[in-house]
Amino acid sequence: MINCTFENGNKSSLRHVVVDTIVLKDNKVLLVKRARKLIEGGKWALAGGYVERDETTEQAAARETLEETGWEIKDLTLFRVNDNPNRRHEDRQNIVFVYFCTATKKVGEADWESDEQKWFNWSNLPAFDDLAFGHSDDINLYRKYLEESFPLPIIG
Repeated sequence: MINCTFENGNKSSLRHVVVDTIVLKDNKVLLVKRARKLIEGGKWALAGGYVERDETTEQAAARETLEETGWEIKDLTLFRVNDNPNRRHEDRQNIVFVYFCTATKKVGEADWESDEQKWFNWSNLPAFDDLAFGHSDDINLYRKYLEESFPLPIIG
């Protein structure tokens, strides 16, 4: 949570805005294994993170993907906005903009936030308990979208 003092002197806790990115290539999805010292460390996750000041959510998605995986991306599509404050393992009540995209070119190495990056076939994803935060929900919803092709973005 962000602690904030308003002009009238009132104080409040506000929610963070973050992005998660479902990175696709050759019918596989790219996941990162979170560094052990992070929340949910050692678990697989979508590439993502906080939206910085003066940055759009699309810019944040591209930046976070590059930082955490070394991959450049294209065709960013807003998939979901998850504003549910009561999510599994989510004490900060982040509001998440989830995108899907295509990986285009490996141009660098991953930063310190991930210990490993791996492409997974849809039939061989990590177990539910091995995925950080609610990323299994986003992955499963995306798989459903591939089968049913419902309108996007999903809100909630």
